[in-house]
Amino acid sequence: MDDDRPHRFSEGQGFDEDYEEFSLDPPELSVDPSQVDPVDSRVLTDMLDERNVASDQVDAEGLVDVGLSYMGINRFEEATETFERAAQFADDDLTAQEAWVNKGAAHAQLEEYDEAVGAYEEALAIDEDSEHAASAHTNLAYALWEWGRTEQALEHAERAVEVDPRFAQAWYNRGFFLSERGLHEDAIDCFDNAIRLGMRTAGVLEEKAIALEETGQTEEAERVQEQAEELREEAERELVEDR
Repeated sequence: MDDDRPHRFSEGQGFDEDYEEFSLDPPELSVDPSQVDPVDSRVLTDMLDERNVASDQVDAEGLVDVGLSYMGINRFEEATETFERAAQFADDDLTAQEAWVNKGAAHAQLEEYDEAVGAYEEALAIDEDSEHAASAHTNLAYALWEWGRTEQALEHAERAVEVDPRFAQAWYNRGFFLSERGLHEDAIDCFDNAIRLGMRTAGVLEEKAIALEETGQTEEAERVQEQAEELREEAERELVEDR
């Protein structure tokens, strides 16, 4: 098994569909295209900075949106500060928890895993059973794994599945950590669950192929690896066509 292979993980609640559809021109940051190039990231960051100034009445949900926008343009340090401010000023626990989860994701992007772990633990201290808890456990598992605390990582990966059995990323993470510990049969079941829940990606299929190979299911491993390669080639073709 290749122990150096990268681990694909969830970046936090709000980072799936919303993140993929991130726009340089959301309504609250609209610009006049006749005056400003809408793809000029400098203009966007200036506008974000204006949104992130101190005020007597702070819109915590708006700050979360600003933080996600910072993430979308790779300004992770600003994102961590914005999410922390959102958490501090949030009037409800759910918004505060979402802010802490995303703060952890921003720290993880900076490879600041100690701070990431702290942010996820803050999120879980608010509520371990809310809609954001599964993401917090999943991302905490990844940060702990990167930090070398692999046993704790598996514990939180398993907790994420318990909190939300329909969270595909949680099943993938659990499978990854089980495979790392040599529990390949159990890992295959987890990868299958992730795939059934819609996470049919080249990365998941490749991890499943590795686990199958480790259990002696060579032919099935080759078949799954071929599927992974087909998906990767298809994604590359789509990327070229979009250019």
